[in-house]
Order: sequence, then C-alpha cells, then structure tokens
Amino acid sequence: MSRYRGPRFKKIRRLGALPGLTSKMPSDESDLRNQSRSGKKSQYRIRLEEKQKLRFHYGLTERQLLKYVRIAAKAKGSTGQVLLQLLEMRLDNILFRLGMASTIPRARQLVNHRHILVNGRIVDIPSYRCKPQDIITARDEKKIRAIINLDSSPKVKLPKHLTLYPLQYKGLVNQIIDSKWVGLKINELLVVEYYSRQT
Repeated sequence: MSRYRGPRFKKIRRLGALPGLTSKMPSDESDLRNQSRSGKKSQYRIRLEEKQKLRFHYGLTERQLLKYVRIAAKAKGSTGQVLLQLLEMRLDNILFRLGMASTIPRARQLVNHRHILVNGRIVDIPSYRCKPQDIITARDEKKIRAIINLDSSPKVKLPKHLTLYPLQYKGLVNQIIDSKWVGLKINELLVVEYYSRQT
C-alpha cells in the first residue's frame, strides 16, 4: 500500500488530531458528528485505529511501519517505546520538531529536494535515522529562507532532545527522545499488539 495522498481532514475526523499530517484543525461540528456515529468499538478496531494514527502522523506506508515494528521487537527495552524512538529520530520528523517545516510531508519534501545537510553532508533520505550530536543545517541559507521561515512559524515548545539555532537555520540532536515528548496521544502497546502475529 502506497503513502496516503488523499484528503487529510478525512483522516483527522476519523482518528483525531495528527499534528504531523497537517497544521490545520477540523471544526468542532464534524467531531460531534463523528462521536455520535461511533458505537461500541471492537478490540480489533481500537488497535487498528491506533496503528492508523501512528502511520498517518509519520506518513509511513504499511510496509515501512511493519519494518519499524520488527526492528523495535529485536531491540532491548519496551517494544512500543523503542518503536516511538525510531520514528521520532527520523530526519523528516526532526525537521518538523525543530519547526523547520510545518508538517512532516513538508519536511520530507525539503529532504527529497536536497535542501538539508546532516553533519555537513547532503542527505536526501527522509527516513535517515538521526543520532545524538548530529547537526542539521539548511544547505543554501538564502534559498531556504524563502521556504523555511522560522521567525513566522508558531512557537512550539521544543523537546529537550533538540536544540535550535534559528539565525543559522541549524538544529542539534542532543540525545535520543524521551517517550513523554512524543507529540501524539497514542497507546503504542496497541500498535505492537496489532502487529504481534506478523512479527
């Protein structure tokens, strides 16, 4: 299954707020209509919705998400927390968290168009896994200033694992993210349970 390119509000109405997918919010009327429609949910539906939240927030395909779940299952520690750490340390998500892009799809576009340097080298792979002490900068500061406007972007509280230097269009990854800083309200254990038969 390919990456979702359809109407974003449709997914937000069904799954709730997905800040990585779009910066806009649906009206309250649609939320009320959606709540009145939903009756008792089966356990499978609850797990599926949690999985879909994760998938659409980070803009992953089904195959990519399954690959991340398998990597997390082999790692030490809680599979759900390791999964969230893997997803949060992706380059496109780091750019989104730094405020260099308004959404994760926009951050992915910046990376694909070769506007981003990691430790002085061009990286054009959005799924590149950032490590502590990685320095992320804009390649051509004058060109990128038109695309990224850090001054006008809404001031969001920056997670502790990141440091932003807005005048130099530069960000620093201090450490691996703590699970409480994940900007999505999700029960990662339900996602792991959903994939338990496939891992």
